[in-house]
Amino acid sequence: MENAWKKYNKKERKDLFNFTEGYRKFISDCKTERECVRRGIEIAEAHGFKNVNDYIDSGRKLNPGDKVYLNNMGKDLALFIIGKQPMEKGMNILGAHIDSPRIDIKQNPFYEDHDIALLDTHYYGGIKSYQWVTIPLALHGVVCKKDGSVVNVVIGENPKDPVVGISDLLIHLAGKQMQKKAYEVIEGEDLNVTVGSIPLEGEEKDAVKANILKLLKKKYDIEEADFLSAEIEVVPAGEARDYGLDASMVMGYGQDDRVCAYTSLMAMMEIENPEKTVSCMLVDKEEVGSIGATGMQSYFYENVVAELIELTGGYSDLKMRRCLANSCMLSSDVSAAYDPNYPQVNEMKNTCFFGHGITINKYVGSRGKGGSNDANPEYIARIRKIWDDNKISWQTAEIGRVNEGGGGTIAYIMAKYNMQVIDSGVGVQNMHAPWEVTSKVDVFEAKNAYVVFCKEM
Repeated sequence: MENAWKKYNKKERKDLFNFTEGYRKFISDCKTERECVRRGIEIAEAHGFKNVNDYIDSGRKLNPGDKVYLNNMGKDLALFIIGKQPMEKGMNILGAHIDSPRIDIKQNPFYEDHDIALLDTHYYGGIKSYQWVTIPLALHGVVCKKDGSVVNVVIGENPKDPVVGISDLLIHLAGKQMQKKAYEVIEGEDLNVTVGSIPLEGEEKDAVKANILKLLKKKYDIEEADFLSAEIEVVPAGEARDYGLDASMVMGYGQDDRVCAYTSLMAMMEIENPEKTVSCMLVDKEEVGSIGATGMQSYFYENVVAELIELTGGYSDLKMRRCLANSCMLSSDVSAAYDPNYPQVNEMKNTCFFGHGITINKYVGSRGKGGSNDANPEYIARIRKIWDDNKISWQTAEIGRVNEGGGGTIAYIMAKYNMQVIDSGVGVQNMHAPWEVTSKVDVFEAKNAYVVFCKEM
């Protein structure tokens, strides 16, 4: 397994760094699902994609080569390029999730305690709570008002913005805290975000809270009651950065799984007139079980496929079943990259390494493959061939030693349609931490691997 950097000459490395600079900017700007969908649509439309609803509303048919997308509730994005073959022959599908572990603001968040205003929170996904204290945090999201208007909120990203944060106990008084187990050091109910300390002049009760609400009213024209219908996420503030003295890596928030979302999206932008219909879906709620109307377990994707079959020749239930069963999918999700500081959690023959290209996981799940898809070897052999023929750097891995833990993806959900599915993505260090790390060459190889899959599978 050769280090992928070695195969790139000077010009090719320049192309690689140009691509990953676009990726760095994407994850710097897109820290929520809604932001990813908005930027994804901008990129898609710039490459000729049209809203599929325009075809549905007008009754126009879709033809081979047509490019369409559908936005689901601002939190899912499905893209399709219609192939020359009928859709019932199946599709080549890339599927990634655009939600990431974070801290969410509760519906009744504001309170004041001894002249400090705070926001009450509920964490989302699997986090180590102690990693989220004492770091600069930003607020991203939407506030939906009763009049139907939607206010986009971003505080803490502009260099002139203030940031917010979660306090921790000073080491001088932390004797008892330091004796706790790691998951108890910072309790979930203690992840309260500090937002201010200046009292509003003339206000007697909760004057600091009142001042914060006044500031929000002035800037966004929102009231405290509007937070009942808001979705505000607390995320690390600041841009993703080049990492390492050689700038060979990227450190940034939300790379699980936006590294695979971006590479899947950009792979779609390189496809023209495919034999089979190709699709990319960027979905929400994977970190909490893929539930809800915007999770992969909803009927969103199935419904849009039904619409496309109707627009390409006429819908029938049998055609849709055949389409999904004949499809091939890469569940584009990250893998746990080897960390020299913690080698004991890995079985070294089946581990993902930085610089060795895209990773495939035959199965994920936990311990006895619980919750896993477990891909068929015949399918893996086909992927091996097309990637080797196109000189893609790839590796295979498990998520750690058998009894160390594990994780899940959307693969098993799509496999229920009887399609061939395997997990395939970029190795990540610091996974689920506020700042995750990826190798730039692995990011570039993933994009190239996805292009080959879409064209040749």
